[in-house]
Amino acid sequence: MVVIVVVVLVIAFGDGDESTTPAPSKTTAGNTTQETEQEPQGNSERADLVSFRLDDRSEADLTNIWVAWTIKNSSSEKSDYSWDWEAVDTNGTRLENGTQLETDLQPGQTARGEYPTTLKSAKGVKLNITSFNRTASY
Repeated sequence: MVVIVVVVLVIAFGDGDESTTPAPSKTTAGNTTQETEQEPQGNSERADLVSFRLDDRSEADLTNIWVAWTIKNSSSEKSDYSWDWEAVDTNGTRLENGTQLETDLQPGQTARGEYPTTLKSAKGVKLNITSFNRTASY
């Protein structure tokens, strides 16, 4: 059974709002995957982060949870991307946070990446994007 929860993320670039916004999730039976597929308003650069999810690769009682992403440069110039994220439980308690980078993406180019976490479980964990930036790469 696949459960898809879609939440629209609105980040107004430069508005000084330090609040976090939950990332939409997609959960599959067996391994848990939470995926961000968002249609942001007010920050077209944020739309370049095509997906951002938790990927639970745990097996045989060994915890192995990663964050994974796909980003596509929709601008007309080579770009660098950085974004801050946090993983929170159902009570809103931050379990982990981090910063991810993708650099030197050519116009139209797509990059995929992943990063290990120290999370003990992906069940009930939501990802929030707390900031997102795209800058021209030189």
